[in-house]
Amino acid sequence: MNLKIAISSGKGGTGKTFLSTNIARTLAHNNYAVRYLDCDVEEPNGHLFLKPDITSRKKVTILSPMGIDNEKCTVCGKCADACHYNAIAIVNKKVLFFQNLCHTCGACTIVCPEDAVIEREREIGEILQGKSGNIEFHYALLKTAEGGMSPRLIKKLKKYANEGINILDSPPGTACSAVETITNTDLAVLVTDPTPFGINDLKLSVDMCREMGQEPVIIVNRADYMNEDLKTYCEKQELEIIGEIPDDRKIAECYSEGDLVVDHLSEYQSIFEEISQTIISKAQEKREVKKRPSVAAESGQSLEHEHESQTKKSLTKELVVLSGKGGTGKTSLAACFCALEKNIAIADCDVDAADLHLILQPEIKEKGLFSGGDTARIDPEKCTGCGECFEQCRFDAIQETKYKGTTVYSIDEFSCEGCGVCCLVCPVDATICEPAINGEWYISSTRFGPMSHAKLGVAEENSGRLVTLVKNKKDVIAGEKNYKNAIIDGSPGTGCPVIASITGADYTMIVTEPTVSGIHDLKRILDVANFFQIKSGIVVNKYDLNQNKTEEIKKIAQETGATFLGTIPYDKRVTEAQVKGLSVVEYTDGEISEKIKQIWEKAKEQCF
Repeated sequence: MNLKIAISSGKGGTGKTFLSTNIARTLAHNNYAVRYLDCDVEEPNGHLFLKPDITSRKKVTILSPMGIDNEKCTVCGKCADACHYNAIAIVNKKVLFFQNLCHTCGACTIVCPEDAVIEREREIGEILQGKSGNIEFHYALLKTAEGGMSPRLIKKLKKYANEGINILDSPPGTACSAVETITNTDLAVLVTDPTPFGINDLKLSVDMCREMGQEPVIIVNRADYMNEDLKTYCEKQELEIIGEIPDDRKIAECYSEGDLVVDHLSEYQSIFEEISQTIISKAQEKREVKKRPSVAAESGQSLEHEHESQTKKSLTKELVVLSGKGGTGKTSLAACFCALEKNIAIADCDVDAADLHLILQPEIKEKGLFSGGDTARIDPEKCTGCGECFEQCRFDAIQETKYKGTTVYSIDEFSCEGCGVCCLVCPVDATICEPAINGEWYISSTRFGPMSHAKLGVAEENSGRLVTLVKNKKDVIAGEKNYKNAIIDGSPGTGCPVIASITGADYTMIVTEPTVSGIHDLKRILDVANFFQIKSGIVVNKYDLNQNKTEEIKKIAQETGATFLGTIPYDKRVTEAQVKGLSVVEYTDGEISEKIKQIWEKAKEQCF
């Protein structure tokens, strides 16, 4: 038996790693050969729960342009013209190379007539291997500030999949990292919760899976249903819910300590036994994909190109709300700050799984299509099957196919990064590069101020560039209202959307939880903020789940120079407010609202 099972989620914090680790342990107890691959390379957490003995660490490198040999360079400009990522520029008759923008496609090396581009192996992360009992354990850790390299690192990690049951703990969301993880798996399991945020993001993940030719199954975590919205959606979409985990505080407390429920709470062992067996059964089935309805672009919508990958210095003071992982309450807290401040510029930069609109209920005033790059295709009538494009593509996006009985080549749209190398090397002009439609941007009005936001297309890339566009649109609307300050709901994780979110910002507020995974991811995002020399503050949400971990986070703030801004208690009224489309400070005047008000006043002192 060789099965690859991807466990994913539309948003972080739904319990994806919680499910993955407990399922892996359950299968191992039943004598299956189990291999756990943590593909959430920006914020891997599985090792915190399975606690493997790591026996090897291997640096992962890829061949990459690293600079220009000025002795050879004639400043002809061909390298800058060929680069689709703005990683090369000609300024004052000098060639400038920006490594953090380079996607390592090699186009510059192909077009340079003087062989002046310097290429070397570039470290993008490391893969760690070991064992947790009889579970083989593999996980990858992305190097700080190498956000664009996540899919490349995941692809390297997936090569360790082998005979037996391979559990792939996926990154959250629907962008390139999640697509790479789910590609060529036998089953996609989507974890959600019955909240407005959970349902909204589940819809995006379902569309992604179906676009990729996968018919997913659903597991509902914290299954405390306040209404029938989740079940109604699943019924209409003919989605199968294969398991439910109750909303039990004992589970949350067990998780906060880094313990597995199946090892410590015997009453839940049978639930995971049933879910695990169902997953194996579904992975062995041939599943019919229910095609999602195609959405055509509205006539008259402008196509806006964003070829800048870095945000210029903002016209406003920017406070960016971040989280090392999703589900910590980042968006709920950002909505509260908008409600408290009332007249302020707002940007939702979590374009991969935007949720802020569910609370702010924006009225769209202007919108347009977003293109962050190109997409390539091969005309089979012209292709001679020479294979030059196949040889030169560094993303494994070119594949052999048959056309009228002849071997030709085609492009896998999910692997293609639009670098244009195939167009450069094709001797018969069979390859065509065209602007890709990667998403949609919006400018809206809300009850608290103007808002720029966006939606990344299903299984699309260039989310960092879309974030940049959202921030630039925010500056436009702030200027029209003469607003000096802005609240930005940033992306979770540490990858390119996060880097784009904080570039040019004045202050980052990092929202975490008092759990082993919350602390692990807090340290990762602090590293990113410190790398870009941006001041940070820390908020602990649901602090009363684990007081000891809360004290540990306070010490981390002190050691790293971050400001400890305060704590927020666990309170189900946050979800109740979400259901009504309100921030919790609008919904209740209780202790939680008072705590949030105090945090906001401290944050304003630090930023504005």
